[in-house]
Amino acid sequence: MDKDLEQRTKRFALSVIEFVASLPQDRTADVVAGQLLRSATSIGANYREANRAVSRADFANKVGTVQKEAAETQYWIELIVESRIGDHSVASNLHKESSELLAIFTTIGRKIKE
Repeated sequence: MDKDLEQRTKRFALSVIEFVASLPQDRTADVVAGQLLRSATSIGANYREANRAVSRADFANKVGTVQKEAAETQYWIELIVESRIGDHSVASNLHKESSELLAIFTTIGRKIKE
């Protein structure tokens, strides 16, 4: 169980929460922000659940969910950047972190299948 990675995913979720709170409140931003909030906060929640898996297969399945949520998070951040809804610098930093998290969980997923 990797407590450091659990903490990292939690910090990422908190950063996304702060970013979403700074977005303009209009119909378009609300939809995209809601989707981003759901996927970004799911990364840490699902990883925490994976660490409490009952079997290797259960762990692998839950890490697969984490990968999907991280990839989805990247998508929503890209939409925010390309539509110029939020602060580009903050969004870019969040995108970088989501990319790093996706790479980490992809590696974990591959190793668990070996």
